[in-house]
Amino acid sequence: MKILALEGALGAFSVAVTGDRGVLAKNEESGRRALEAGLALVESTLREARLAPAELDRIAVGTGPGSFTGLRITLSYAKALALGWRLPLVPVSSFDLLEGETRARRALTVVRGRVGVICARLRDAGGASATACGAPGEVLSRLLGEPGELTLFGDGEDVLELLAERAFQVKRAVPPASPAVAVALLARARDPARSAHAVTPDYGEQPAAKVPRFR
Repeated sequence: MKILALEGALGAFSVAVTGDRGVLAKNEESGRRALEAGLALVESTLREARLAPAELDRIAVGTGPGSFTGLRITLSYAKALALGWRLPLVPVSSFDLLEGETRARRALTVVRGRVGVICARLRDAGGASATACGAPGEVLSRLLGEPGELTLFGDGEDVLELLAERAFQVKRAVPPASPAVAVALLARARDPARSAHAVTPDYGEQPAAKVPRFR
């Protein structure tokens, strides 16, 4: 199965093409240049993989949470390409791509949003999960119960000290070298969305904006 994957919620804008024998090509651009350079990066990555759009089986895209702007741009590209090339679109959350196929007994996956804000998912050995977004201390208080062993995925900068204060024994997981590759690998075993229009972003905490008042 040949998959084109795009991811832009976790900082950089990354593109990957995978096939039955693994990664065919992967590239990354600064998230600040996603709007200007994103489609060119898709084109160059497909060229590097020696594939035409007609040879792809599906497109996969990271759906957040994470950077509001990066997610919005990446999802727009993925939907446009899926519709234009008539390919199925597979959504993959930031939590899933960071955790990958690792199955820790107790996992906390953290994504950084705007300054001072995180989104986190706590998953236990039985597969039950809960998510929360907000200030790091508030999020941990809402998600965590009794201290114990915990595997930490994602951006742990804002939570490591807080976890230590709560007496958790933390094991740091190695992040994926390419978020887009992680998206593509997970998308192989998932069903596509009913349509590209059905794929929606998870912005986590809504961006800090005020609704304008009209007189």
